[in-house]
Amino acid sequence: MEQATRRRYLIQSLLNENPRTAKFAIPESKQAQEKMLRALVNTRLARPITPEFEKIQDEYLTELLAQKKVTKLTELTPIAKQIYLWQGDITTLAVEAIVNAANQMMLGCYRPNCNCIDNAIHTFAGIQLRNECYAVMKNVGRFVKVGQVLPTKAYNLPSNYVLHVAGPYVKNGELTPEHEQLLKAAYQNCLKLAADNDLKSLAFCCISTGEFHFPNERAAQIAVETVTDFLAQTDSELQIVFNVFKDEDQQIYHDLLTAQ
Repeated sequence: MEQATRRRYLIQSLLNENPRTAKFAIPESKQAQEKMLRALVNTRLARPITPEFEKIQDEYLTELLAQKKVTKLTELTPIAKQIYLWQGDITTLAVEAIVNAANQMMLGCYRPNCNCIDNAIHTFAGIQLRNECYAVMKNVGRFVKVGQVLPTKAYNLPSNYVLHVAGPYVKNGELTPEHEQLLKAAYQNCLKLAADNDLKSLAFCCISTGEFHFPNERAAQIAVETVTDFLAQTDSELQIVFNVFKDEDQQIYHDLLTAQ
C-alpha cells in the first residue's frame, strides 16, 4: 500500500468514528491531508483501535520516520562526561528513553496541530501511546502530582520508552522557589527511574519552558545542576542527552556545560 493510500485510509477511519465528521471531505493536497490527520489524532479520545488500523498506522508512521534523519547516540560527541547536547526533533532521536514534558492529565496534548513537544511525541508515536497513558491513569487518578513520572512504551518512535513528566507551570512569569524545587524534582525522578531500570541513555527536553513559561536560562541551570549532581553522587553509567530545539536554548546549555 502506498503512503498516500495509507494516509487517506487513516483519515477516513478517524472521520467515521464520529457521526458529526463522517461526511467531511478529505482534502486533495498532501499538506492538507497531513494537517487533518494530525488534528484527528490529536483530538481523538483514548479508545481501542482495530488491528487493521493499528497495522496501517504503524506502517504509515514507520515510512514517515524513514523519510527523516534519525540520530543515534553513537553519532553524537559528548560535551562532558556522560553528557551530550543535541539540537533537533526529539521524535527522531534514537536513545533508550526520551522525556516528554507532559501536563498533569498525562494524556497528551489535545490541541490540533499544536507545536508543543507533548503533541509531537503523541502524534508520531501513534494512537497506542494515548491509550496506554489512559490505561495507567485509570489506576492513578485524574491528575498526577507535579514532578511525577509516567513511563510508557515509545511505539513508533525510534526510542524504546517515553518518560512523561509533569513540570511546574509558572503563572504570569512569577518564578518562586517552589517552582524551582518542583522542576528539580522532575529531573531527579526521571533520573532515578532510568537508573533503577538500568536504562543506558536518556534524553531530556527543556521541561516546563515554552508553554509552561519557566524562564529558559534558570530552567537550564536547574537541569544541568541536577543531572551533574546525580552523575557525581551515583555510580550510574547513564548517558544523558540535553535535547534543545531553539537556538536560544542551544547557546544557554552550551555555555553552562562548557563552564563545568
